[in-house]
Amino acid sequence: MSPQQNAAPRTQQTRQAVKAIADRPSATVLIIGGGINGVGTFRDLALQGVDVVLVERGDYCQGASGASSHMIHGGIRYLENGEFRLVKESVVERNRLMKIAPHYVKPLKTTIPIFSTFSGVLSAPLRFLTHRQGKPQERGAFLIKLGLSLYDSFSRDGGSVPRHQFRSREKALQELPRLNPGIKYAASYFDASVHNPERLTLDVLNDGLTAGGQTARAANYLSVVGAAESPSGVVRLRDELTGEEFDFAADVVVNVTGAWVDESNGALGSPTRFMGGTRGSHIVLDHPELLAATGGREIFFEHTDGRIVLIYPMGDRVLVGTTDIDADMNQDAVCTEEEIEYFFELISHVFPDIAVSREQIVYTFSGVRPLPRHDDTAPGFVSRDYRIEKRMQSFGSAQATVLSLVGGKWTTFRALSEHLADEVLAVIGARREVSTAKLAIGGGAGFPADDAGVQQWIKARLSAERGLDAARVSTLLARYGTRADEVISFLSHGEDHLLHSTHELSVRELQWMARHEQIGHLVDVLIRRTSLAFRGLVTGELLRETAEALSDQLGWDKDRIVEECNHAADVLERLHLVQLDSLVA
Repeated sequence: MSPQQNAAPRTQQTRQAVKAIADRPSATVLIIGGGINGVGTFRDLALQGVDVVLVERGDYCQGASGASSHMIHGGIRYLENGEFRLVKESVVERNRLMKIAPHYVKPLKTTIPIFSTFSGVLSAPLRFLTHRQGKPQERGAFLIKLGLSLYDSFSRDGGSVPRHQFRSREKALQELPRLNPGIKYAASYFDASVHNPERLTLDVLNDGLTAGGQTARAANYLSVVGAAESPSGVVRLRDELTGEEFDFAADVVVNVTGAWVDESNGALGSPTRFMGGTRGSHIVLDHPELLAATGGREIFFEHTDGRIVLIYPMGDRVLVGTTDIDADMNQDAVCTEEEIEYFFELISHVFPDIAVSREQIVYTFSGVRPLPRHDDTAPGFVSRDYRIEKRMQSFGSAQATVLSLVGGKWTTFRALSEHLADEVLAVIGARREVSTAKLAIGGGAGFPADDAGVQQWIKARLSAERGLDAARVSTLLARYGTRADEVISFLSHGEDHLLHSTHELSVRELQWMARHEQIGHLVDVLIRRTSLAFRGLVTGELLRETAEALSDQLGWDKDRIVEECNHAADVLERLHLVQLDSLVA
């Protein structure tokens, strides 16, 4: 092992996570990739008692899984491509996630403004029958009505959302008076949102670690850099925080690295050409006028170029997206000036009397969708379904089965993980012992069923001795679900106070995160353990205060605090176009 110069030391918890893997450098299954599909597969296999290890080169949910449109949806537009299996599975999984992960997945009323009656009637059947992309064209009321009726039919068994409704122009403008008066109709239906995909991913991971005990191990900032150097190993792993490297052996390698599947296979010595990722960008606005105009619902529609776009409220912010552009895998995925102009144009198309400026952008983000290679097919017409590629590969004197996931989307992660886990179980000659279909995820277990239940839950945990008021308990419940009880118990057993720069974090809660949530860098807290960056609430003061509060638990000295603050500022400015004030020099 040879540490890199100036490498960042690991925290005690993350060091233990890597040590558990390095001290026993073998497992039945090695999963590469800590996005939602990798973590979901890890959980599923851990529940079956399989000896499984997961490694992620960055932080959990750092890639495409953390750059999603925050939607859990059936994908009504996939009907036109004839992807009925995917749509049905998506609707079933949408309904299921609202039951097993109710702390993060919530019903989302969605309205489609419609500007024509019969547009697309001739081109859509042609695309459906021939799978030719044709010229992008806005869909009219006839096609949308047909699609929503079919969409409703998939929810008949176990459905948990109301059926769609059509509104005339007059009634639609009564409900949403700021809509473009040029609409002819508006259709409303329900999908779902996931307001904190990063924390849901952590919940799924924690479920796997808890269920698997010693046979389930996972570490972030641990990457696969190539095939093993020793004859008996399979892959070479590198600790991205310390630079240390070691070989690891497994009978099955599961490549769940999203758009980087081909690159990962190439590093293992067997290049592939499965992937053709597309970049999707979003902006987040602090815009009370636009927020009010949405009426608390998502506005989902086709722009004049045929692209599907969305505007919807998330708390006190408005999320606007998304683009669908072929990605250059050699460049960071960032939201460009051209994309921002495109978003402003589409907002004016739907809400023509609402002005939007760059000063109202508090956050931007972009990710690469793990789509299959599509050559001349336009990105919007590429299948969102998934498949599993299987091959045997030699690694020195060892052999392993390599499974590569091509495709996959947030909504279907549980079903996809089950499918991938079943493939693994078949390879190793094991059988399924536990189903995840009705198994609550993390803090979704026992989560209150309605607003009245939420208020009762909060009231029962108020305590002057703990120093917790209703607002603080509400924040904890929203962040952790019912696992907030663990955090509240920890807070009550030591001195604590809220940070000066935010009322949403306390010193002792940060200590809890450091002990339980594998924090590698300060930026992990700001982007993926909280929603502070997403909502544009990160300041130079918050950077310093959070880093100082973490320093005792993470062993950071003054130089490391400065380094972490500047690293976080660099990430937020470079990748998210956010300007921070009063940075640590």
